Amino acid sequence: MGEQRGRVLLADPRGYCAGVDRAVVAVERALEIHGAPVYVRKQIVHNKHVVATLERRGAVFVDETDEVPEGSVVVFSAHGVSPVVHEEAAARQLRTIDATCPLVTKVHQEAKRFARDDFDILLIGHRGHEEVEGTAGEAPAHIQLVDGPEDVANVQVRDPEKVVWLSQTTLSVDETLATVDQLKNRFPGLQSPPSDDICYATQNRQQAVKQMAAECDLVLVVGSTNSSNSVRLVEVALEAGAGDAHLVDFASEVDPAWLEGVGTVGVTSGASVPEILVSEVLDWLAARGYPDVETVKAAEERLVFALPHELRRAERAARTD
Repeated sequence: MGEQRGRVLLADPRGYCAGVDRAVVAVERALEIHGAPVYVRKQIVHNKHVVATLERRGAVFVDETDEVPEGSVVVFSAHGVSPVVHEEAAARQLRTIDATCPLVTKVHQEAKRFARDDFDILLIGHRGHEEVEGTAGEAPAHIQLVDGPEDVANVQVRDPEKVVWLSQTTLSVDETLATVDQLKNRFPGLQSPPSDDICYATQNRQQAVKQMAAECDLVLVVGSTNSSNSVRLVEVALEAGAGDAHLVDFASEVDPAWLEGVGTVGVTSGASVPEILVSEVLDWLAARGYPDVETVKAAEERLVFALPHELRRAERAARTD
């Protein structure tokens, strides 16, 4: 143990949100009820450790529905799927468990409603992200993707008085508002979603990072590179004044060179990250002279979502057998 070099600020809230917790538990319960293998379309949540742990228990991750043997059990990931995927699953007689986060489902419902009313829908989000593909699939003829402020110039609408914006749930709050401002400049009649699409967990994790970033010489965000909300936390930390910021999946990925001249290290984690991975980073830092940890609290989170109804039904049936 070297001499003390500095302190750690630990963000709260961090890590698992209600939608991720529900999705991971859904796969675990499906394995208990149906036995292995249980198929999962796409990564259940965007985290390497979680996916590897579930694979060891008998989950099989596939990219597309046609990779799942007919009649098998398939779980749809927290990010949601388009109606076409539900149709493909039905055609293959798959037993589906839909672990889509309820806050993503809410955006799907908004998309369907505005499409029924014949609006042009501008979906702010990252091209290629699973959540965006699922939402856009609800009304492909009405939805166009706006991937950040620089994409605003490309937008074409039929009637500037019948335009609404929606968004991916895991974006940077500030960047999304900047995109909306630019869209409003082009389309003053632009309507907003009935409630904010960026989810509570994304907002709270960004807020906690903002509160501590200016005091941090280095911010470590625990999360995977394909996790949109985790990548955003790195950007938010830098924008809010952190000296440096990096995304790591595991403590072993922290580069000791990053600690040179660093007095205060901020630590947080994305919404799909189990706390064990954060604990390992804190242990790694403690062993290198950063034993003191102070929590920076931005919000209280108490939201819990019920399990997908397909599992609740199966559990009831198992109890009455």
